[in-house]
Amino acid sequence: MSKIRIVTDSSAQFLNPSIIRQYGIVVIPMEIHMGGRVYREGVDIDADHYFKKLNDPAVTELPSLVAPDPNKIAEVYGKLCRDGWKILSIHVSRAFHPMWHHCKQATQLLLGRCDIEVVDSQTTSVGLAVMVEEAAKMIDQDVPLPDIIRALRSLQSHIYTMFYVETLEYLRRGGLLSESQTVLGSMLGIKPFLTIEEGDLMAVEKVRTRTQAIDKLVEFASEFEVMDKVAVLYNGHTPPEVLRSLSDRLQDEVGHRHYPALVYQPSLACFLGPDAVGIFIYESESADFGQLGEEFGEID
Repeated sequence: MSKIRIVTDSSAQFLNPSIIRQYGIVVIPMEIHMGGRVYREGVDIDADHYFKKLNDPAVTELPSLVAPDPNKIAEVYGKLCRDGWKILSIHVSRAFHPMWHHCKQATQLLLGRCDIEVVDSQTTSVGLAVMVEEAAKMIDQDVPLPDIIRALRSLQSHIYTMFYVETLEYLRRGGLLSESQTVLGSMLGIKPFLTIEEGDLMAVEKVRTRTQAIDKLVEFASEFEVMDKVAVLYNGHTPPEVLRSLSDRLQDEVGHRHYPALVYQPSLACFLGPDAVGIFIYESESADFGQLGEEFGEID
């Protein structure tokens, strides 16, 4: 069996969390700076805690997602190397977060002592988890590391994302909207649509109502003839009628299948804000990638 271990970061959101233990995946927690404190995602804070904290009067600034110090990452790498592992480290897109850069810096601290490949997933959340899971399956099949990396780069173009957001301030902070656009958009009740293109988080369209937003999400999903994996992501305060409407429309207009629904993690909330709904879709390049396991959390 290949002596390769996968390392990823906590922004990866798995539909089936048991995959982490099954394949021995090492997850490095991201740091959430919020209300004057630092939380480690998945350790000190989860989605429920995060969204509740946003309503705390003590939280006066927008939360931020910070990559761990390269020295901390090097400690993780170093332990695996001492145990004889090669490392495949797959992370959130470097275009909108510095985690990949911190991982590359960590490899320099161990130069000559470890065999480490750091891969930019060019995505995040469910998309990142899909790439990690596919890499784990290839490792389990003793696929050589260079071939795995080539397959992952090909897979990047088969992961698609579409979100609509109701809070514009997070987009302004991320540089996707100017101050004047944010003010005007808020006054007009505009809800931007976001996608990830070649690793960049981009605003591509806008609507004014939730009904129009659902129309756009269904239209987006209907473009795919075959979806090997799909997930609806929402925040903990999304009205049930919005999810039910989206589920019904997907069933009627896209296809009768499971559409797993998950509350998105704090790491994604730091980019999108607390009031987003969207879809991740994985359309495999070929049958060689295989089926992607069971889907959980179907929308009621």
